[in-house]
Amino acid sequence: MEWLASVFRLIGTIALAALAGFYFGNPLVWALLAAIGLLLFWSLQLWRLQEWLADSSKAPPDLFGVWGEVVARVYKGQRKATATEERLQSTVDYLLDSFAAMRDGVVIIDSQGALRWCNDAAQGLLTLRYPDDIGQAISNIVRQPEFAEYLTEGDYGDPLVFETSGPIKFHLQLVVTQFAEGDTLLFVRDVTNVVRTEQMRRDFVGNVSHELRTPLTVISGYLGTFIADPGNIPQQYVRAMTQMAGQADRMENLLKDLLWLSRIESTESQAKGETVDVATLLEELKEEVSNTHPDNPLQLDIQSQGKVSGDYRELYSAVSNLVFNAFKYSDEGVPVTARWRQDERNLILDIVDQGIGIDPRHFARLTERFYRVDDSRSSETGGTGLGLAIVKHVAAAHGAQLDIDSKLGSGSTFSLVFPSQD
Repeated sequence: MEWLASVFRLIGTIALAALAGFYFGNPLVWALLAAIGLLLFWSLQLWRLQEWLADSSKAPPDLFGVWGEVVARVYKGQRKATATEERLQSTVDYLLDSFAAMRDGVVIIDSQGALRWCNDAAQGLLTLRYPDDIGQAISNIVRQPEFAEYLTEGDYGDPLVFETSGPIKFHLQLVVTQFAEGDTLLFVRDVTNVVRTEQMRRDFVGNVSHELRTPLTVISGYLGTFIADPGNIPQQYVRAMTQMAGQADRMENLLKDLLWLSRIESTESQAKGETVDVATLLEELKEEVSNTHPDNPLQLDIQSQGKVSGDYRELYSAVSNLVFNAFKYSDEGVPVTARWRQDERNLILDIVDQGIGIDPRHFARLTERFYRVDDSRSSETGGTGLGLAIVKHVAAAHGAQLDIDSKLGSGSTFSLVFPSQD
């Protein structure tokens, strides 16, 4: 090792000086002079090393012994660090160039929420000024309460869609990703057309459903009158009119569900201030079920007295849809159970049946409007295909989650999982 060789050289030099001192008659003086000389030489080496470290852009000094090894190792480490830094900087430049070319807005903020970088698209969407706004808190620049609240809460599982202020309003979608040492990456996209198209769809469905109700009511009324007194109409028309009345009733139920779904969607983002006693709701639903299934009433398993914040009518419609679906797809006389329970973090409502079950491959699409697992079976039961879509939107409006557990031939469990109110 170089340091050991340096020690041997030091000892050897002083020993040689002492031997020379014996020849001239004063070994201690010669040994002391040799030690002082070595100290001065090492001091010079150390000074040259210090000067180079203070300005490492200079060429490394040519030092002797252990100091030369120190310089070589430091210089090698510097070159490696420089190469790594250049690679990282190249990667960062590439990413920034890629972000700059994106049509969506990209913003980088630090752990304190201050702006570090943004592309041109973000400047237009969020009215940022780069580089003038560097170091400014992003929430002070983008003055939208929901934007600041979303960033502060730190729950970025679902993107935020918010409306900008100003004479021309836009709807922007915000997706947040955290990286590095507390830095945060914001992706901003203009979804104005998507929001407007969705609103047009909702308005169209709501308006058409509303306009169709009046003529459909008239048709159902006349058909009901004719069917009530079949003796006054030709016999060959009785069966046709009965079928027409049944289809009119089915269409009326469909319009009713469409209007209700439109109403739920329009109020989904509004706060729900009512306290709903779910146990009482289930008791009321049990009485309703007993009118349609007198020989097979709904069984209740109330394990909790917990209550949720929400809208009673919306929750009643969601739970009743789950319960009546369970009866539709179960054999006559097979029980359906509504279980209200609580675990460490959630309040959970389970609707459990022992019916035909569902293949798990259908789970992802069950809450789509008009999606049918079995069209022939659905036609027999007379469903509108909107029940689970209503359940999904009611759950979302109440901060709840719809979970599905089922196997073909083994029944199904639909669970509404509410966050605990404590």
